[in-house]
Amino acid sequence: MKPTALLIGDSICMGYRPLVKQKLDDKVKIVGVDDNGGDSGNMLQHFDEWLLNPDFDLIYFNCGLHDMKVNRQTGKHQQPLDVYEKNLKEIVKRLKEETKAKLVWATITPVIDERHNAVKDFDRHQKHVEAYNKIATPIMTKAGITIDDLFSVIRQDKVEDCLLGDGVHMTEHGNELLTEAVSNCVLKELNLG
Repeated sequence: MKPTALLIGDSICMGYRPLVKQKLDDKVKIVGVDDNGGDSGNMLQHFDEWLLNPDFDLIYFNCGLHDMKVNRQTGKHQQPLDVYEKNLKEIVKRLKEETKAKLVWATITPVIDERHNAVKDFDRHQKHVEAYNKIATPIMTKAGITIDDLFSVIRQDKVEDCLLGDGVHMTEHGNELLTEAVSNCVLKELNLG
């Protein structure tokens, strides 16, 4: 029987998940949720429904792009850094205590400020991607959770070619790069590659 891997996160995950599913179809059963995972608070709110399944051999998870959204009227993040940190620690604690799955954290992918903030009604900034990733990395490292650095996968290519006109979602090329990285990571963590 094929191992089962849950890939859960925001719309970036929703972009590469079907491609990873197609690529690994003969080796791994890739599953997800229909909803956008949203921010860390939303992931906690839906924790039991989305993450607690004894059939999961691997949980590959991410949140952050929604947490770091800046409201233009108030100048405040959807989930400020301290709340993001608290939420991530709670998610990690529960995953470690309540599941037997192998765990993988995916870093937040880059944004292009000028593109994004010209077309959206809220702001995202590259400096915030880096700040939120900087909060998550030590939490995952301390917990012994594998980190799949999708941020670097995109940064090592030409970011402008990887992101669509909205400055956040992936082009076909960007999704291909992420699909390759995620697929390799899933296979490695499940000792299949």
